[in-house]
Amino acid sequence: MNVSIITVFPELYEPFLSVSLIKRAQEKGLIGIDVQSFFSLVPPKKRIDAATFGPGSGMLIRPEVVQDAVERQEKAHGKAFKIFFSPQGEPLNQRLLAKIAVQAQHAGHVMLFPARYEGMDARVEQEYADMIVSVGDFVLMGGDIPAMMLLEGFLRLIPGIVGKEESVHEESFTGPFTDYPEYTEPVEWKNRLVPDIVRSGNHAAIADWRMHQAARTSVRKHFSWMRSHAMTKKQQDCAASYMPRHYVALVHGDVLIGGERGVGTTSVTSIDLHDIARSCATYGVKEFFVVTPLLDQKRIVKKLLDFWCSDNGIMYNKSRHRAVKLVTVQDTIEQTIAAIEQQEGVAPLVIATSAVTGLVHAPLITFYDQVTAWQLDRPVLLVFGTGQGLRPEFLCQCDFQLLPIEGFSDFNHLSVRSAVAVVLDRWLGINSKDGGNQGE
Repeated sequence: MNVSIITVFPELYEPFLSVSLIKRAQEKGLIGIDVQSFFSLVPPKKRIDAATFGPGSGMLIRPEVVQDAVERQEKAHGKAFKIFFSPQGEPLNQRLLAKIAVQAQHAGHVMLFPARYEGMDARVEQEYADMIVSVGDFVLMGGDIPAMMLLEGFLRLIPGIVGKEESVHEESFTGPFTDYPEYTEPVEWKNRLVPDIVRSGNHAAIADWRMHQAARTSVRKHFSWMRSHAMTKKQQDCAASYMPRHYVALVHGDVLIGGERGVGTTSVTSIDLHDIARSCATYGVKEFFVVTPLLDQKRIVKKLLDFWCSDNGIMYNKSRHRAVKLVTVQDTIEQTIAAIEQQEGVAPLVIATSAVTGLVHAPLITFYDQVTAWQLDRPVLLVFGTGQGLRPEFLCQCDFQLLPIEGFSDFNHLSVRSAVAVVLDRWLGINSKDGGNQGE
């Protein structure tokens, strides 16, 4: 396989390509790397760049210079899979590296175009780019370091370049979990001991310990990556054991009613109880609190719970029984928080929801910020209001406030049961990009 790199600064690649596994791969004939300067494609004293059209400063690499590079390198090494670099490109991650490795082996020739200045004429990417890659949501002085990152990432996936293939398949981000901690001699260093389990010789126990260590780190530091992977049932259960216990409260008392009434109490509906309980069961919520101070409303809930927890209810629909038995009634949200603290031994982290955009009463948290909340090692209570929503006075007392659920329209009137389902899925759900559950 051949790799062509077209760059403004070819000298940057001399030390990079002359060490370690990339050097060895070239010596073995597994890859050939041809670094060419953009300046070699134009006559002496002719510029490779030109000013951008329209307002704004900056220079762009001229399209005919890139054209010459493509034609010359493809004549020398065959048709190439061409990769450009841009902050607007596809985010570089392990999935993308695996895809590039497959494409590279199939094509037999890869061309990399690390730009400088303000980039390249947009028509170049439109004409030639088979892939545009971004290494993150930030801007560098040029594309050479991203090109080196990409080379190191995908070349190690080419058979023969890394000595032990199992080390490639067991690395961080090749599956749902990051890597586990590893140790070597000495057994004790700076009063820190190598765990007994990894020196036990019990391979099955060591494998289980490693999976739990990797799952714990993945949940607490890389949840977005982990949840994007298909997992076995064993992996799901392992990951779930390291997620903080979650509770849901649906508040009917002391909520905003609207109009002249201001604050009041809303009625409990059986469809909310059923549907929210089913959402809670689906996403592993430990308990669903219905918060109402009204005696007649409590009687309604008790009657429903009594049926679904009776022998007749269990026989009629076991799944519904499993969901509805999560429901508990409390008079106030303060009693709810106290009940959780009594169960857990620590006060829950209270995360409120609100459909009102633009009004932030507590520190704002997004659906990508689980790590921010979970690193506090407290149970989590997600609070939902009925009527017109939770009172601002209560929102100000919460630890965090979730961003409102919004679509690309000006309609914002979800039912509370729909809102709970959306929030739980965004906060706790598995959103695999690899397909479904992988069995055991």
